[in-house]
Amino acid sequence: MAAYAEQVLICTGKPDWPSRIEEDHSGDNLAADIKELIGRGGRYSDPYNNILITNASFPSTVPSHRPELLTTSAYIVPSFKYIPFLPRVSFDSVQALVKGFLLPTKLHPAHDGLSPIHKDRLLQSKEQADLLPAVKDVKGILVLICGHRGRDVRCGITGPILQAEFERILPVKGVQVLKSAVEVGDDNSIELLEGPNEPHVKTARVGLISHIGGHKFAGNVILYIPPHMKTRDGEAHPLAGCGVWYGRVEPKHIEGIVQTTILEGKVIEEMFRGGIRQSGEILRM
Repeated sequence: MAAYAEQVLICTGKPDWPSRIEEDHSGDNLAADIKELIGRGGRYSDPYNNILITNASFPSTVPSHRPELLTTSAYIVPSFKYIPFLPRVSFDSVQALVKGFLLPTKLHPAHDGLSPIHKDRLLQSKEQADLLPAVKDVKGILVLICGHRGRDVRCGITGPILQAEFERILPVKGVQVLKSAVEVGDDNSIELLEGPNEPHVKTARVGLISHIGGHKFAGNVILYIPPHMKTRDGEAHPLAGCGVWYGRVEPKHIEGIVQTTILEGKVIEEMFRGGIRQSGEILRM
């Protein structure tokens, strides 16, 4: 796992994509728009701020007040933010996403020689973040599985099998699996992001994602544990706010992953590829 600052999970509602996700829909997609801004030569390009742009099978939220409006939703982790409405008709929302959530709050020392204007351009802006409505904290577990058949047929075969097994095991272990889109009410209240209101009820969303790079084998899984998650005895979860990357996961491993990592907060060394804390610190064994 290469070090990264944030991972953007674009809710496409589809389980597969072209080999290069920015070519989906003939290039008219959120991944392409973000890469235009932060990729090499982009207005906000910064080699010291690595952002992973990933498509996910999660469905996007539909605006209840204007269901005809074409919008895309996205998760940002390990910041654990959910952005329900990114209108496809406006590039301003993409700029607000990048400038408000994906840029750093402090620049790398290598940028010390830049002009004040250039430095300001590369820094995060709360004003831009405030332009996006109904942004919410993510309080449920995210289980992400590489299932990108368009990139590697092995992942396309293995991914759905692992997804089905996670969705089978999680409820057995007391974790409710949510599959429908996150619903946001007319008053911007949010429903179904974490299920019932009881704080002891754990919820998870299990999704297929596009290729995450650097892996030669199928069975790649990322677990994002929300910052306020507790263990069953009410103690702080050891991996709260972390993303844990596992490789070469097989169906036989999933019950152990759910029990050991998701519920008990312990990393399984044999499958561990890396991880990240909410602060951006990289997890090592």
